[in-house]
Amino acid sequence: MSLDTASLGNIPLTTLRGEHTTFGAFSDKVVLVVNVASRCGLAPQYEKLEALQKKYGDRGFTVVGFPSNQFLQELSTADKIEEYCSATWGVTFPMMEKVKVNGSSAHPLYKELKQTPDANGKAGRVTWNFEKFVVLPGGDVHRFRPKTEPDAPEIVALIESALQ
Repeated sequence: MSLDTASLGNIPLTTLRGEHTTFGAFSDKVVLVVNVASRCGLAPQYEKLEALQKKYGDRGFTVVGFPSNQFLQELSTADKIEEYCSATWGVTFPMMEKVKVNGSSAHPLYKELKQTPDANGKAGRVTWNFEKFVVLPGGDVHRFRPKTEPDAPEIVALIESALQ
């Protein structure tokens, strides 16, 4: 599915450290957007997310993590989240402030991304932590459910084909 890159680019973001930017700051990159949670059983996916960042980061790719406590598995403060991600997984990719991914108060980026159907044609609610959206520079968006590992062949192929 393709979303309007201009409207995506205007969506405001705030980093975990409180710095303001927009999604447009990543408009020239292949972006893997992931809602993360420190206390989730899927948290070991951080290791594979960081491996992708290291492998492709200098070629026009970035992971962008969005901590969310919507499934009641995220730490309470930005400092605790940052410490956990850094100390436990060595995270170097951009991390945004804690957001809601579902409901009427969902972050504007997630309101847009959730329109994208997954491989089975199902759009709508984020089902759990570590749901992934690959956003290509032209606005094409591909959705992968939480149990799809970050280094799954279909994700890696998408990243590599977009970077060539």
